[in-house]
Amino acid sequence: MISSNETISRKVTEVLAEEFELAPDLLTADATLYDDLGLDSLDAVDMVVALEKAFGMKMTNEDAIRGVRTVGDLTAVVIKIRDQQPRKV
Repeated sequence: MISSNETISRKVTEVLAEEFELAPDLLTADATLYDDLGLDSLDAVDMVVALEKAFGMKMTNEDAIRGVRTVGDLTAVVIKIRDQQPRKV
């Protein structure tokens, strides 16, 4: 089970920093993926794959993913997907 929202936020930041060789201090919640961080559409595919691997889940809500513009949006999508996962007993 993926843990707290704060932990998810930190992990998203870590994944982006490592995957795209970005300085963690640039990865604020309001940093835009394309304008501020310089990512492109191919990077977006790599980003989804890296996050799926890091969190052990599939990011299949394409509409939600298309709406991601900032690091905060991305974190919110990961949290939303986590909340939709069946609970393990």
